[in-house]
Order: sequence, then structure tokens, then C-alpha cells
Amino acid sequence: MKIPLHPAHYELEVKKSRFIALALPCTSLAEVKDLVTRTRADHPGANHVVHASVIGDHGDEFSCSDDHEPKNTAGRPALEVLKGSGVTNVAILIIRYFGGTLLGTGGLVKAYGESAKKVLEILETEELVMKCNFVITTSYSCYEPIKKSLIEANAAIIDEQFATEVLIKGTVAIQEKEHLSKVITEISNGRDTIQFSE
Repeated sequence: MKIPLHPAHYELEVKKSRFIALALPCTSLAEVKDLVTRTRADHPGANHVVHASVIGDHGDEFSCSDDHEPKNTAGRPALEVLKGSGVTNVAILIIRYFGGTLLGTGGLVKAYGESAKKVLEILETEELVMKCNFVITTSYSCYEPIKKSLIEANAAIIDEQFATEVLIKGTVAIQEKEHLSKVITEISNGRDTIQFSE
């Protein structure tokens, strides 16, 4: 699965109707609702704010809405495109400004599906990496080599506290756990350990 790095934006015009597609990172269905509410407020003149979202580490939570377009002509086609993309923790919002010409159900399915497809094509993503939290307490003499090892393991250091000893907190990819445990034991001659939590 992939996750979005940044929001993406794409505009499509079909028979004078404007379709503005936004792909936004989000991590819960509650957050999707907030994004829809915020987008409606940002586009008070829009006729519809349709959404589709895929959430979760395995991309197994979904939501979509046609927002008063004919049933299954808007949110569902966007969701099908999104489900086929392999991207999770993302919401696609498609804002429609009606241009005066009815598109028919086939035209709507095509326009909403195309909007989702195009915004996903320009969305920057990265592989979803399962991470865990860690805490290390170490001496000042071991601090530099341990920090170097953490950087080499692509760990994100969230907090460092310098008292009689140094406390380091952060996150790291789960597959680095075993390697880091060994390295820290070696550097400190068995005095320091790293504690992991989900």
C-alpha cells in the first residue's frame, strides 16, 4: 500500500461543468467528514461536494457519497478508481460547479471517475511502512554513536532529554527493531537497551 505525501489538485471541465478534484491525506473516517465539511465551507457556491476515501494500514475502510447526484454516479466511481490505485489514508473530494447542461448518468460516472483518476496520477506517494515507537536511555559517551545508528536506520527522533543520562524517543520501521537492539547492545557493551511499543 502507498500513502499520500502531499495534497494534490486537478480540474476538469465537461460541458461547462467544473470538476475540482482534491486528494488529501487523512487517517480516519471522522477526519474525512471534517474535510468534507471544510471543503463545503471553502466552496459555498458549489452544487456538489462528492467524496471517496480509503483508510487503514491495509486499505480496508471505505466511505463515499454522491452528495445528491443520481445514486452511484459520483462517489462510487471515484471510490472504485481509488480502490484500484493501491493508495490508502487518502480522501478524494470532487467539487462540482454545474455548468447548465445535464450530463446524464453515463456522463457523470465518466466525469467523476476521470477526475479521481487524474488527481491520483499527479498525487505524490510513498510506501506505507509499519512503524513502532522506541525509548533509549544511554550515557553521554554512547549518545553520538547511538544517534548515528538511529539516523542510519531512518529513525525519526521525536524527543531528547539530557539529564544524568540521555533519553531518546522516536519512531522507526518495525523491520529495524532487531538490528537496532543488537547495535545498541554492542555500542554500550550491554548496558543500554531499546524499548519498543506500538
